[in-house]
Amino acid sequence: MIRFAVRLSLAGGREAATRLAVIATAVALGVGMLLATLAGMNAVNAQNQRYAWLNTAVAPAAADSSIDPLWWLIREDYYHGDSIGRVEVAATGPDAPVPPGIPRLPGPGEYYVSPALGELLRTTPAAQLGDRFPGHQVGTIGRVALPSPDSLLIVIGRTPTDLEHLGAGKVTQIMDTSPSGCSRGCYVGINHDGMALVLSIVAVALLFPVLIFIGTATRLAATRREQRFAAMRLIGATPRQISVISAVESVLAAAVGTAVGFGLFLALRPGLAAIPFTGERFFTADLSLAVGDVLAVALGIPLGAVVASWLALRRVQISPLGVARRVTPKPPRAWRLIPLVAGLAELTYFIGRRPPTTNGQLTAYLSGFLLILTGLLLAGPWLTMLGARLLAGRASRPATLIAGRRLADNPKAAFRSVSGLIVALFVTSVATGIITTYVANRGEPRTDSVAATSLSKSFEPEEGGPAPTADQIPAGLATIPGVRSVTLVRANPVDTPPPLEVNGTEPPAYRWWWPGIITCAELDRLAVFGTCPAGARAAAVADDLIGERAWDLTNDSYVWPAADMDPAQVDRLPIRSVVVDTTSRAAFEQARTMLINAFPTGRAPLSTAEWESNSARQMVRFQQLANVVMLASLPIAGCSLSVSVAGGLSDRKRPFSMLRLSGVQLRTLRRVVALETVVPLLVVAAVATGMGFLAAHLFLRAQLGYTLLAPDGSFYLMVAGGLAVSLGIVALTLPLLRRITGPETARNE
Repeated sequence: MIRFAVRLSLAGGREAATRLAVIATAVALGVGMLLATLAGMNAVNAQNQRYAWLNTAVAPAAADSSIDPLWWLIREDYYHGDSIGRVEVAATGPDAPVPPGIPRLPGPGEYYVSPALGELLRTTPAAQLGDRFPGHQVGTIGRVALPSPDSLLIVIGRTPTDLEHLGAGKVTQIMDTSPSGCSRGCYVGINHDGMALVLSIVAVALLFPVLIFIGTATRLAATRREQRFAAMRLIGATPRQISVISAVESVLAAAVGTAVGFGLFLALRPGLAAIPFTGERFFTADLSLAVGDVLAVALGIPLGAVVASWLALRRVQISPLGVARRVTPKPPRAWRLIPLVAGLAELTYFIGRRPPTTNGQLTAYLSGFLLILTGLLLAGPWLTMLGARLLAGRASRPATLIAGRRLADNPKAAFRSVSGLIVALFVTSVATGIITTYVANRGEPRTDSVAATSLSKSFEPEEGGPAPTADQIPAGLATIPGVRSVTLVRANPVDTPPPLEVNGTEPPAYRWWWPGIITCAELDRLAVFGTCPAGARAAAVADDLIGERAWDLTNDSYVWPAADMDPAQVDRLPIRSVVVDTTSRAAFEQARTMLINAFPTGRAPLSTAEWESNSARQMVRFQQLANVVMLASLPIAGCSLSVSVAGGLSDRKRPFSMLRLSGVQLRTLRRVVALETVVPLLVVAAVATGMGFLAAHLFLRAQLGYTLLAPDGSFYLMVAGGLAVSLGIVALTLPLLRRITGPETARNE
């Protein structure tokens, strides 16, 4: 029976070959995307593992007491907004542990750098970067210690006395536990669970349209195949034999598609590695597949194709006579809207009732999003039926009436071919709405904003040691070309920071910064850091002179709260921070280098823009993933539509041929087919996008208190372009009408 099934599958002429090719193409796309997702998760794990050694400060004590302790200090530095991991070490004996990637510990005056940082040091003036690192380079950090090819890392050798003064600690072993499994307060690395959740959502959003494509391709020429299998049943074939024939045909196409999908993944792997969705791009080898991944895909996809084929032809297996007895399916009912309404109600309920824990928030919001998405998929046929009835009720031409009546008779089949768009457009709309609003409220400021052009060095009380005096501030700061001002912010002797009154946050919330104090005369002189209230002589300011202004960076007339202190007293208070405003990136980095060398303890000087942009850049990368979902899903949905249209034309050869013989023009038939495609496509696109924006707005109100901001024009252009491509793919099938609806078809059928 298997041999007969193979011969039947391969000897079916052009129609069979086309069906097998389309199914194989759909399977190849699905396999490629699934492998990319699995490899992406493996790459996150591999990258996270190479972050492990950077958490050595919290490593447990080694079991071997003979190991010499190692002085260890890790700090974060910046250059042009990019983070630099700065590790400083000093051995207390010959048996001190050595970090991975280097052959030995650097001595005082020596350092190892990552390849990316080494290139940066060679191409950047020393006054802007190289002068921060004492000594000279003695080697390069190996790949085993680099999370990414772009990682900026340096391991600097110091004396034990130097590191003791800098606040370093002693360790007896290098941490080798991935941050994902670290229970000792690891703070360098990736939130693996969060990335796995994001990648899982992306995988579902990409795979769902592909599964629809596979299902649609399996139904290609379904009517003719059902008739063929029904005839076999009538002459004695058993349901099991029909199942075997159908399964063999599906397995052949799925096996070819699976092999092509593996090749597609391997060809695209270098390009996938360059996508920095964790913040840094991967090594190509990180995108690897475990044996279990390979077996699951290689065996699971063909098995899934068999199941899809069985479901597509289940009527033949139940009764061969059922193929000829076709009746209009029951229309979908309005109950399908219940999950959609429930999801919207759930998100609305949490406005003003945000769960206090992260797990509670994930449960509340994700369940709401899933309910809405499930509701859209269930309500799709009902909405398609409404659109079709409206189309038929307002029809003034035969083509419109025929298309409307056909869609209304079987809206489930019409919706099935475009349902892949639901997931893609909903996920993309939610992500775009949330990210656009978040970045606008908390994102990276303009490059000409004072939050981007000024940097500050704070002297935190908890870091120990007295605050510097004015004569300890490097005099050369003010003489750097491009430095506009150097300002000293004094420590404000208050017990609590002023109440927070930004972005609608209600008291008794307080500002996240502990306030400094500055005279109003100084603020007026600086001009770009805000103003004092009328009549005030001193103001309570953030230590970086920015504070919550980072949330409204176009507001240069920001008014600081008044401070009850005489200006003469302000200058006698301890220095809280030094703020340097610049007019160029070169001056900015040179000032940072000078401050790092003058005050090596504590957090490195940085701008508010750099601090805020870390989360903003991650959000933008998530937006890029959302764009990938949309740009990949819309053409795939177009392919599903074209296959569905081609299959429908093949199944309707005789009715269309009879219509042409009765005088109906070919352009009228083409208009019927086009309307049957366009109406479900546009209804689904409008509803999915609108529901995505509504869900995003409800989430933003509940979680952050923000109001949804409209995305920029690029989003709408991408949606319109994707729909245009989908419709263009469908248009390529319309010339089939002329070939398959000629008089010979009506005569021979």
